[in-house]
Amino acid sequence: MEQRIDYSNVAPEALNIMMEMEKYTKTTGIDRKLRELIKIRASQINGCAFCINMHTTDARKMGETEQRLYCVSAWRDCDFYTDAEKVALELTEHVTLVPTKRVPDDLYNQVRVHFNEKDYVDLVILINQINSWNRLSISMGSFATVGK
Repeated sequence: MEQRIDYSNVAPEALNIMMEMEKYTKTTGIDRKLRELIKIRASQINGCAFCINMHTTDARKMGETEQRLYCVSAWRDCDFYTDAEKVALELTEHVTLVPTKRVPDDLYNQVRVHFNEKDYVDLVILINQINSWNRLSISMGSFATVGK
């Protein structure tokens, strides 16, 4: 995709706010590899090639395995994700697709088995943050074409 608008130059104040939120997500108690898996899964759902490429690259640098990266879209059928990771990925799908999936009480309760109240809030903020980045990238055009 060609870049349509360099939104960082057009609205630098807005980009600064987005970057501050991004910094916050890195200070949470959410495991850094899980943060990347969440970003990858949301980006897959949204069809954001730029973000999928970025976050799979970042996850590899953190030591994430190729197997787990390749299978994140089919996490339900894999035994190499933990129960906590699976419930976080399910939450990612529900929040990303909130108009149709919502976040039912049973899912909330499953998440809370593995994550405390603060973690739950941080997971939802992280999921919203990557969805915002996906929407910016897709609607404005990414800063770089994937593969170049």
